[in-house]
Amino acid sequence: MTATPSPLPNMPELPLRDKLAQLMFVRIGSNLPPVRTVEEDEARIAALLPECPIGGLVLFNGRHGPTADTLARLQQQSRYPLLVGSDIERGYGQQLRPYPLFPHAMAFDALGADAVDAVRKFAAITAVAARRAGVHITFAPIADVNTDPRNPIIATRAFSTDPARAAELAAAFVEGCRDGELLATAKHFPGHGDTHQDSHHELPNVPQSGDEIRRRELEPFRAAIAAGVPLIMTAHVCYPGLDDSGACATLSRPILTDLLRGELGYQGAVVSDSLLMAGVREQAATEGELCVRAVNAGVDILLDVESPVAAVEAMAAAVASGTLPISRVDEALARVVALKQTVWVHGSGDADKSTPLESLSADQLESETRTFAQQVAAAAIQVVRGDAAPLDPARPTLTVLVNPYRSHLDPETPELFAAVRELCRDVECVELRGDEPAPRWEALSQCAAAVDQVLVAIVVKPAAWHQFGLPVPAADWLTTACQRFPLVLACLGAPIALESFPAARSALCTFSDVPASQRALAERLFAAGAAAQIP
Repeated sequence: MTATPSPLPNMPELPLRDKLAQLMFVRIGSNLPPVRTVEEDEARIAALLPECPIGGLVLFNGRHGPTADTLARLQQQSRYPLLVGSDIERGYGQQLRPYPLFPHAMAFDALGADAVDAVRKFAAITAVAARRAGVHITFAPIADVNTDPRNPIIATRAFSTDPARAAELAAAFVEGCRDGELLATAKHFPGHGDTHQDSHHELPNVPQSGDEIRRRELEPFRAAIAAGVPLIMTAHVCYPGLDDSGACATLSRPILTDLLRGELGYQGAVVSDSLLMAGVREQAATEGELCVRAVNAGVDILLDVESPVAAVEAMAAAVASGTLPISRVDEALARVVALKQTVWVHGSGDADKSTPLESLSADQLESETRTFAQQVAAAAIQVVRGDAAPLDPARPTLTVLVNPYRSHLDPETPELFAAVRELCRDVECVELRGDEPAPRWEALSQCAAAVDQVLVAIVVKPAAWHQFGLPVPAADWLTTACQRFPLVLACLGAPIALESFPAARSALCTFSDVPASQRALAERLFAAGAAAQIP
């Protein structure tokens, strides 16, 4: 653990506006336009801190190495210690690049009996790397059950479609984080898996009864609570069976106070999902009103506040008018302070080398991360249809990657292509978005007809503000290609995507498109073809 950068807040002595600011986490860095790194955002946060002593940061688009220095400088400038959280569901490298990534959560479910130990180790490795960089909270695990196969935003981010399995693996993740002294966050309460809308751009609705939600969606959250999860994140989703007011869970006292705290007995901190998301913003006229309603409902940490100074003023006015009880503010603040005490008072200190992972050097930890991620990716590959016999690396091959989601985060050369070129003597690699005009697909068919074997890998994964599934031109071409060519089809994501192409000679699923999964697919098909084992 890191040393305390500045005194922990003494609650009774804090001015009201400082109390309110401590409930807010502000974004640093962004993967969305305008894209900016953590380092490029440092000056903005440094200018904000004297005016608004926020409680923490939510980190995006960091850099392994430089970001740790940036966070250390901001800690020294902050009036109170800053809790730093990040969406690192797929490991430290998800937001601090370049660093190895782990496959999506559903890949671990495919490991069978090895899954629990693998998840626990994955969480512990992530914890050590994150804490060394100054990140204290992972907004993971996903405790949602992927109930609706149409789900565009959960899908392979969930551990399983089975409540008991999702519960088992979510608890293992919490335990692994605890071993590495990283604060875990079970999300999205009371369950985002039974939706077919993306709460980033609209407000989903789960029409199931309260009893059905309790029976299915709550099981992983119960397991996470039993495992001692210190934070739970809310869902910007409506649940009429639990609250018929029309409020999403983030703004629902029946869900966050009566159900989560009263019925489930949860005592930790409640953090909202991002308050920039349309699923919640449309429920209030201003961000300040949104913050007041969320805290009144039972939220302790307001995540991703866009205008914290204005939000503090709106909340202070609500306290003055009596619409936001100061007792509720103090209750939320106590939970924020408790998290900071966990990090800076009750932690073991940087010198503690009591576990094998903590004793590793930075280079050794990165190597262990890369090796283990590759082992998980290889062991997770499942044959969905056909015999999936290895392809012949000596025969002319066409490898096609259909990736509708390419962004600045993707490597210039897909790892699938790099691996196939290492393994094959005669290979042509083509990457497409999937929405190209007809002549491009006709040219691709000519290429496929000129080779002995064809590998098509499709990326069908959950992604914020993106359509789930293949674009129509890609799906139409693939339907025909499966009938015309000796084709092996691989889904780098949700296995449901393979159901639309029954004519493929064989079909495999990696459950993820991270580089480790892409390389594992190439090695499975062109190298030994034997399933890997987790040691």
